[in-house]
Amino acid sequence: MKHKNKGNTLLCGAIDDLIEIIESKNWSSKEEILRDRPDADQVHSDGFYFFDINIHRTLILIEFEANGDASIVWAGNHQEYEAVFKNNKVVIKKWLTKQGWI
Repeated sequence: MKHKNKGNTLLCGAIDDLIEIIESKNWSSKEEILRDRPDADQVHSDGFYFFDINIHRTLILIEFEANGDASIVWAGNHQEYEAVFKNNKVVIKKWLTKQGWI
């Protein structure tokens, strides 16, 4: 997403900020994530969170038990988010299942 939007300095800065905080923190709970990123929205109990990055959203798997890995599962603008996920956790769960994440 960052490569595709090189000229969008606000988006690139927001991506860098999110990456930096994920890499620098060793989160062990949902509460810690929310303390550092109040925009985080846990959408599945297996550790899937949506984060706001400027006007975009990204779905990231945060693994607490392992070594704190984070995997980007999906990224797009808010319009794409609404088209794919319908602002609905049931739709998100179905999408995660279909993609083999859960």
